Amino acid sequence: MNDESPVFVWPIRVYYEDTDTGGVVYYANYLKFMERARTEWLRSLGFEQDLLLQQDGIIFAVRQVELGYHAPARFNDNLEVIARLSQKGRASLTFYQEVVRPSDSQLLCRGTIKIACVNMETMRPTPIPKKLLMEIPDVD
Repeated sequence: MNDESPVFVWPIRVYYEDTDTGGVVYYANYLKFMERARTEWLRSLGFEQDLLLQQDGIIFAVRQVELGYHAPARFNDNLEVIARLSQKGRASLTFYQEVVRPSDSQLLCRGTIKIACVNMETMRPTPIPKKLLMEIPDVD
């Protein structure tokens, strides 16, 4: 991970629907939280995924995930989801992400998520559009 790349932070509150019968956030929902943060990161750069699909015929699809769980989040917790771009390729982006509870600085989950730019017609990897690539900060 490049510690010099900008950090994007997105706040999330845990709703009842995010938890299991024990009131603990269901493990797969951390992936949803991370997805929301990456979507908002993209939006903060001035790009909407629906418009990228309509105008450029592309989507971003998760290619690879590696997660580690460290502590549980519970119903009604306020969390922060951190996204830091760690690698920028021609047709892919890799993010280092964390979910933390700021009230006690507890790390709940962390992982690396690689996303691929995919052409919707062919469902094959395709280069990230230049207009977007120019707005994505370099990580080298």
